Amino acid sequence: MTNSQLSPGVVPGRLSSEDYAANFTDVAPPLDGHEARVAADRCYFCHDAPCITACPTSIDIPLFIRQISTGTPEAAAKTIFSQNVLGGICARVCPTENLCEGSCVRETAEGKPVEIGALQRYATDTLMAKNAHPFTRAAATGKRVAVVGAGPAGLSAAHRLAMKGHDVTIYDARAKAGGLNEYGIASYKAVDGFAQKEVDWLLQIGGITVKTGMALGVGITLKGLSADYDAVFLAIGLAGVNALGLPGDDKDQVIPATDFIADLRQARDLATLPVGRDVVVIGGGMTAVDAAVQSKLLGAENVSIVYRRAQAQMPASRVEQDHALANGVRIIANAAPVAVHGNGAVREVEFAYTRAGVKGLELTAETFRLKADQCFTAIGQALEGAPEGLTLAGRKIAVTGAGRTNLAGVWAGGDCAAGGDDLTVTAVAEGRDAAEDIHLALMGA
Repeated sequence: MTNSQLSPGVVPGRLSSEDYAANFTDVAPPLDGHEARVAADRCYFCHDAPCITACPTSIDIPLFIRQISTGTPEAAAKTIFSQNVLGGICARVCPTENLCEGSCVRETAEGKPVEIGALQRYATDTLMAKNAHPFTRAAATGKRVAVVGAGPAGLSAAHRLAMKGHDVTIYDARAKAGGLNEYGIASYKAVDGFAQKEVDWLLQIGGITVKTGMALGVGITLKGLSADYDAVFLAIGLAGVNALGLPGDDKDQVIPATDFIADLRQARDLATLPVGRDVVVIGGGMTAVDAAVQSKLLGAENVSIVYRRAQAQMPASRVEQDHALANGVRIIANAAPVAVHGNGAVREVEFAYTRAGVKGLELTAETFRLKADQCFTAIGQALEGAPEGLTLAGRKIAVTGAGRTNLAGVWAGGDCAAGGDDLTVTAVAEGRDAAEDIHLALMGA
């Protein structure tokens, strides 16, 4: 963690090894063959399928479900992977309740959608378990493309470019490829090292070289890449974290939630990971929920998520919120932090209640304090180290069409690019579409 000085309340090994194992099992166990066929039989196979429209990668959902129902899950997997090569992780982390399942006709009619996410996982897991790759490379084009960032957007782009016959080199700052899939999601959503297994499976297409420990400004530059490669795709994510900007926010154990989650994901033994007795998480998105729930699962006694707006406005889906509540996390809405108190390390976080004002959200004079020996901040991330010469749109890289930046030969996609939702599935779609556009540009179409 960034702040390593531990207060008396922040200790490792709060639970038994059996408790850790039980707490961090798969949050949504996979369907077996019979369960998958029963779930598939609920699909109406709508000809105008609103679920397809709701999917950022436009997977032909009725087709792959029909393929499952006819006993050909491997064919279903190829239908999925043809649109979303990271369909395995997306089946685990997508907010399907807001996307495909939220648009399902059965959800509208009955309040119980077809289990599209679970069915997608069943199909993709079936094919990946055979260590089979459903695609082959086209003839070599002689073109070389650099991809900066080995997260969902970068991996998606690299795979599509390699499939087209281009040689791709992926550069990533971390020790492992995978991006947020490896470092940024709750471990109970991707158990048994799935993120790395998926990367290894994806690389079977061939033609992709991964170089870790390298980032823009660290071993490579955009200018150098543009000179050495025929095209560059930037998928650098949002490595910076927004600071609280409050009195006392530099105290020990005030930690970005992303750092806590990354440490947990890479921990070989969860018993070595220190966690507080009283944990406060500031924010309302998926990262806040993941940090809060995992704190509880590590043995924290009191965990609170505090969000500045109404609970209904939290970016985290209702399913995620309910999951937090079911694990004993308290959600406090309409409150914003105003100060961090403590002597060296955090002891309390002070909040003011908020209300809607003429000029937007405003603080009231009514305040309260929450006891905290550990405080995780999940108030958004920011672009870090944007290359000189790139035009920005707000705090992200400005793009037009399928990810074209203002610099010739340079594309961008994923969380670092303006315009899309910060979701894994959206990043995959943007990487795929940018790769198609790069291919057309390289081939002179």
